Amino acid sequence: MISREAKEAFIRTVGKENYDDSAAGRLVYSYDAAPQLQAMPDAVIAPRSADDVSRILTICSRHDIPIVPRGSGTNLCGGTCPSEGGLVLLFKHMNRILEIDEENLTATVQPGVITQDMIRAVEQKGLFYPPDPSSMKISTIGGNINENSGGLRGLKYGVTRDYVLGLEAVLASGDIIRTGGKLTKDVAGYDLTRLFVGAEGTLGVVTEATLKLVPKPETKKTLLALYEHIEAAAESVSAIIAEKIIPATLEFLDQPTLQVIEDYAKIGLPTDAKAVLLIEQDGDIETVRRDMEKIEAICKNGAAVSVQTAETEEEAFALTEARRSALSALARLKPTTILEDATVPRSQIASMVKAINEIAETYGLSICTFGHAGDGNLHPTCTTDIRNTEEMERVEKAFAAIFEKAIELGGTITGEHGVGIVKAPYLEMKLKTEGITAMKAIKQALDPKNLLNPGKIFANSSRKRVVVMK
Repeated sequence: MISREAKEAFIRTVGKENYDDSAAGRLVYSYDAAPQLQAMPDAVIAPRSADDVSRILTICSRHDIPIVPRGSGTNLCGGTCPSEGGLVLLFKHMNRILEIDEENLTATVQPGVITQDMIRAVEQKGLFYPPDPSSMKISTIGGNINENSGGLRGLKYGVTRDYVLGLEAVLASGDIIRTGGKLTKDVAGYDLTRLFVGAEGTLGVVTEATLKLVPKPETKKTLLALYEHIEAAAESVSAIIAEKIIPATLEFLDQPTLQVIEDYAKIGLPTDAKAVLLIEQDGDIETVRRDMEKIEAICKNGAAVSVQTAETEEEAFALTEARRSALSALARLKPTTILEDATVPRSQIASMVKAINEIAETYGLSICTFGHAGDGNLHPTCTTDIRNTEEMERVEKAFAAIFEKAIELGGTITGEHGVGIVKAPYLEMKLKTEGITAMKAIKQALDPKNLLNPGKIFANSSRKRVVVMK
């Protein structure tokens, strides 16, 4: 509960119009995109500046109030579900692009900026911000930073972490710190910038980010390769990389996913294929032409039954948008859609997909698999119904088996969705007890009262996701 004294202090800081503790206002922010999770916050607050955030956190520290920084709530790990109540921090007022610096190739933005809006703004100046999470039309830069979001272009360009040069962040104490800057080189002390990226708001609240930009690619080409066997598609992925070609996009879709996407998008996708690779290359015209010719030859030599290159920009856009719509398409099938991510070395993709299919059959479930084949990041997605308790128990066991298999193959429990609540019980699988202990020491040092997004990353005992209402 938030005391009257604390409430009055919050209202003095942000104004009555930016503080909401009504039942309706709180309900909107009681859940995110992770199914099965819901918990009511005690209030919602919207600061207008870093100074406001500093004062809010100082009040929270004084009154022991948990605080949950929140973007658009598109994360899939329960990272913004206020599982321990407290205050949800919104950035709807802190949504400006402060600067696009063409000399230093940087953009400085506030956390509430929509990802696609920033991408469009920098592209108008002939520049490029590569991270492209599938949620980019609605996700925010602050949310991307907290989750270290990836995307379709991750193979060639990397993920959000690779483009964050500097941060302004507010610590649990209310202190404002700045890390990094418009620098290519900076080894002055610990790399606090990278520490905060992907920390899911558990170490500090990001209030400003300086992001690296690159020149916009001159052109791009997209092709679709169809296979009768998943193993052949996986072998083509390895062969492309072995040829020292790094595509901008190298995506995998299995047949069930392909069928669902075609039913949803209706763009003429070939649903009779057992596996499909969606491949895009960008760069200068000659490099793109040469790479795509090599990629086409590799796919054909690798037993692709068909290789089709998009003839127009519109056709290419339709293909990539269809891939981005995979979650939306699958969500139409049943009341509950659980999209997970497990990453393995790319050489193990075929083994992982085969294991996912066997696990689905063992537990009597429907699991579709798609993902970023070039970097080994797969998204096994189960369509189910939360009201079916018996089936949900099988879903839990199936995903436990999937994560165990990923670790066995040299992979990890999450490549881009984060840990949050959902993956917390599996983190020790990857990091071992010693790794968890080291992380807890950092958390304790920066947030001794455990007020910043509590209940995330560090598990209690069970993965079971419980609906909690306060």
